[in-house]
Amino acid sequence: MTHPTHQEAAMSRDSRYLESILHHDIPLTREMGLKVLDWQHGQLQLHLPLQANINHKSTMFGGSLYCGAVLAGWGWLHLQLREEGILEDGHIVIQEGQISYPLPVTRDATVICQAPEEKVWKRFVATYKRYGRARLTLETWIVNDGSDERAVVFSGQYVLHR
Repeated sequence: MTHPTHQEAAMSRDSRYLESILHHDIPLTREMGLKVLDWQHGQLQLHLPLQANINHKSTMFGGSLYCGAVLAGWGWLHLQLREEGILEDGHIVIQEGQISYPLPVTRDATVICQAPEEKVWKRFVATYKRYGRARLTLETWIVNDGSDERAVVFSGQYVLHR
């Protein structure tokens, strides 16, 4: 039997923590079957099952895809702030989002949010510490499982405030 490394154990702990927060604070995520797959190297991955989010065309419902994209950014920001030790006094809200759906999602899907540039992140944290409010744009995308092609592309402006 192989034992998880310290990093893998911490990653799965963070994933379970975020999943429990999402399922508790946003009950819709339970109905969507949303799961936290992975959190490492500045990237968050969520899982969205087709069956719980299917539409009349047997593809994934656009509203579920939008929700998954928003939540990947929210979850990324939540975990990153927690790592920095500055989450306790702040609230994260989505202020604005732009989405496009270049391809249909025909299978279970993976939602991915990648860290912004380091200088953008540092400026966001500094602004929040100074003013108690800061805005950050995060990019998320969704792929059909087994594909690298982006079926959904989302850009969201998130606000952190005390």
